[in-house]
Amino acid sequence: MTVMKEINGKKPVYGRGCWFSETSVLIGEVIMGHNCTVWYNAIVRGDVNYIKIGNNTNIQDGAVIHCTYQKAGTDIGSNVSIGHNAIVHGCTIEDNVLVGMGAIVMDKAVVKSGSIIGAGAIVLQNQVIEPNSIYVGNPAKKVKTIGEEGVALIERTANNYIKYAGWFR
Repeated sequence: MTVMKEINGKKPVYGRGCWFSETSVLIGEVIMGHNCTVWYNAIVRGDVNYIKIGNNTNIQDGAVIHCTYQKAGTDIGSNVSIGHNAIVHGCTIEDNVLVGMGAIVMDKAVVKSGSIIGAGAIVLQNQVIEPNSIYVGNPAKKVKTIGEEGVALIERTANNYIKYAGWFR
């Protein structure tokens, strides 16, 4: 059963059509839009600051979404896919973004709309990712501008996770 825990008078709030796996954890000040999914062993931990998530966003298996006490909340836009075992911490991820498996996005980083963070990439503290770009490596560096194929991948991934959740309801 999903763990939803209130901390310091703040508890997770979410819109219609959301689905949470039995082993997902949502704690504290988590505000989530419609049609979001949080998958197996993923943690969305708004205990020390806020986490705001838009619509149609998926937090895949083993991902950790957290923030920094008194310094950095976490803002995640709509149509965002956070890949398996990724860490998103005290940063801003705008709309229509794919964060690859095992990637790390650090405090005060900003990932602009339409971007892909490659698997295993590390977006450093305060780093700004250009819109419509693909970044890979450690530290993450731009390798190219996204074309129609990349835009389609971001959209398809977000839509697929809404579909997958239907299989589990």
